[in-house]
Amino acid sequence: MNSKHSVLSNLLFIPLSGLYTLGVTFRHLLYDQRLLLSHSVSVPTICVGNLAVGGTGKTPMVEYVVRLLLDNGFHPAVLSRGYKRKTHGFVLADATSTAAAIGDEAMQMHRKFPEVPVAVCERRVHGVHQLQRTIKNLDVVILDDAFQHRAIRCGLYVLMTPYDNLYIDDHMLPWGTLRDLPIRALKADAIVVTKCPSDMKPIDMRVVDNRLHLPTFQLLHFASLEQPQMEQEGQPLVITGIAQPKYMMEHVRKYYPKAELMAFSDHHNFTEKDIDTIIQRAAKFDFVLTTEKDLQRLRLTPLNERLAAQNKRLIALPTTMRFLTDHIAFDRQILTYVRENCRK
Repeated sequence: MNSKHSVLSNLLFIPLSGLYTLGVTFRHLLYDQRLLLSHSVSVPTICVGNLAVGGTGKTPMVEYVVRLLLDNGFHPAVLSRGYKRKTHGFVLADATSTAAAIGDEAMQMHRKFPEVPVAVCERRVHGVHQLQRTIKNLDVVILDDAFQHRAIRCGLYVLMTPYDNLYIDDHMLPWGTLRDLPIRALKADAIVVTKCPSDMKPIDMRVVDNRLHLPTFQLLHFASLEQPQMEQEGQPLVITGIAQPKYMMEHVRKYYPKAELMAFSDHHNFTEKDIDTIIQRAAKFDFVLTTEKDLQRLRLTPLNERLAAQNKRLIALPTTMRFLTDHIAFDRQILTYVRENCRK
């Protein structure tokens, strides 16, 4: 983008951002004055969220928390909105569920943890109540992406913010990517700086710590998003429908310097025309690589079968959360909260 275009964009986005900020501030005021009500629930609730739109690593963090709770003998459930699903209301994932019914992120979670109840609901309070009625041995509910959802008052909040675009450096929509006020970060019990370099130095962590200037009650953690080594021979065509594909491409090009990217919008629903285009582009590549989230939506298309007819594979690249600082403090915070509040 040239400087002239950038200036013109800012002239438009800055006043729109101001209007959006006023709207968000007024909404919070209604809750603060109890003109809109926040509700507590009787089961422990952990919210994993962010202030910005997309691409902070919420899903890998939810997976981390689920594994932590399972490994310590708890029975968690996961509740999300089910973004861009074709259903409404409360839906509990089962053997017949697809990404169309519950959304791609919930479907990914359901496939990875078939023993964990995964549900979607626009109204989070109603969703938690339905889980309590449905799941007999429920110990804790993990709410995916509910930081802005003030209708429910969660017991513990984990806020994610990316290292290369901390919430203190960002702007409100549409000028920046923030969908909530930076001051709302004070609601978090723990803040995790994500997408850090895997070899991040302690001095760089101290710089971020000093810049965020967190109150003493908030724990600060640093984490990277890890992807496995690639052993597939040949060169891939990479298909993504995520907010920030550059991190994945940086990893892929370490192994496949000639890899090419076909990027679609976040949570993109692939059409028949999209699949035709992908097949045409894939002709000069040896296999197709995608994300676990995109795979859930691509399963709704004939892409895999059409690639198989050309003796090519569709491979999903998993992403996991790896703490660069001591994860024991984070684990202890999660487990202590659940132990002190679940009814066992």
